[in-house]
Amino acid sequence: MKKHFFFLLLPALLVTGSVFAQDNDGENEMKTVFGNKKISHGGYAGLSFGMDEIDGSYAFHSGFKAAWMIGHSFGLGFSASGFSNNIEELPNENDEIYNLSGGYGGLMIEPVFAPKMPVHITFPIVAGGGAVVYSRAYKYDDYEWDMESEDESFFFMFQPGAEIEVNLLKHLRIGAGASWKFTTPVHIAGKSSNMFGHPVYQISLKFGKF
Repeated sequence: MKKHFFFLLLPALLVTGSVFAQDNDGENEMKTVFGNKKISHGGYAGLSFGMDEIDGSYAFHSGFKAAWMIGHSFGLGFSASGFSNNIEELPNENDEIYNLSGGYGGLMIEPVFAPKMPVHITFPIVAGGGAVVYSRAYKYDDYEWDMESEDESFFFMFQPGAEIEVNLLKHLRIGAGASWKFTTPVHIAGKSSNMFGHPVYQISLKFGKF
């Protein structure tokens, strides 16, 4: 009778032992309301190139950005860009060229939708500040040029954007899209206080672990 009871009890003992073993294996694991899925981490550095219109003339933008990628779908980092307009202008009759140039940058957040798909969309948002300088380049002899500042202004900015991005390689992405800078008024004599009120069309390259 005891022998039969032992064989009936053995499966229950094995199941109970397995449960306790699992509990002991996971006793150091944090339990959460939304599960215990591990979040991946990565990061990237990237370059961007763009065009827009400033004070009625085409302007070229070039920039750098870097971000910490959390769970493949959210970036947190910074972005900085420089710009210059009148890039196509020829000297006037006094051998002078006037242009607006400067830079801006700040904190960047970047939600990424469907990041593992070959083609997906991102929404980079930058908040920070910058400066613009109104300069005069002039020719003072047959071959030499010099430049001096006529006026300058600082501003705060907020720049939301959207990009279509392609996973070219595991560690390389290329994107194309547009953004819009909202700035505080810019104070340059004779110029619009809303001189940045135009979309910026840009392409970007990113290198890193996504």
